Amino acid sequence: MAFSVAGAPTALAFPPDVPGKAQVQSELNGLTVRTEGSMNGYSREKFPHWKTVSGTCSTREQVLKRDGDNVKVGSDCYPTSGSWYSYFDGVTRTSPSKISIDHIVPLAEAWRSGASSWSTAKREAFANDLDGPQLIAVTTEINSTKGDRDPASWKPPRTSAHCGYAKFWIHTKHRWQLTLQTAEKSALQTMLNRCSY
Repeated sequence: MAFSVAGAPTALAFPPDVPGKAQVQSELNGLTVRTEGSMNGYSREKFPHWKTVSGTCSTREQVLKRDGDNVKVGSDCYPTSGSWYSYFDGVTRTSPSKISIDHIVPLAEAWRSGASSWSTAKREAFANDLDGPQLIAVTTEINSTKGDRDPASWKPPRTSAHCGYAKFWIHTKHRWQLTLQTAEKSALQTMLNRCSY
């Protein structure tokens, strides 16, 4: 998989629409800093996810096809073979059951950052966003470790993934006009400073 941005990672699991450093810096500067909202009323069901997006393919299966290498699928669109490189921890897996689709900005984090006031339709669009860098195939273990934490309390164990992770997070919050906290912004800036692309 090739990328047009000079110096960008060639990891297979690199989501779409990742801008250059200067644009992402501008987006970070433009985000609204606000104290995090409460979890009152939150449930994952308020973000309908893994909807059918093409034929029999769900959003999850689309990302498995997009982020994998030599992926073959059955009539139900579920992969029968392939391999997946997990960008956050540098692990390659050949079993799709050991791969999770991570919401870069977790659903609970989105809720606390402005999505609590969205319509269900908008939350569904966010949870199934294939147009931006909001969804990425990673190992089930790293997805569980990350949970719903933001960059102030969780970063990928691969330090070489910090730049990409910060860009995915910032651009997603920018695209969806979500807010961020002071500590979150500081952590993102530190990671973005590592970027060479």
